Amino acid sequence: MPYVNIKITNEGATEEQKATLIEGVTELLAKTLGKNPATTVVVIEEVPTENWGIGGQSVKVLRQNAKNAAKKLEKR
Repeated sequence: MPYVNIKITNEGATEEQKATLIEGVTELLAKTLGKNPATTVVVIEEVPTENWGIGGQSVKVLRQNAKNAAKKLEKR
């Protein structure tokens, strides 16, 4: 019984997109490893951007810095 945990930031993945992920991962395990889709568990966890860090900064801060840099470029 495979268990797959997908963690993404909570930036607006739709219910349809999540369903596509669940279906796709289930199919991949069936095709690649011969796992039974009926016993494959897929969990999607959405993590707030302030709780997800990359390179010592939260994704929330990284996204804000990227927006600020883009605004500075637009003003040129």
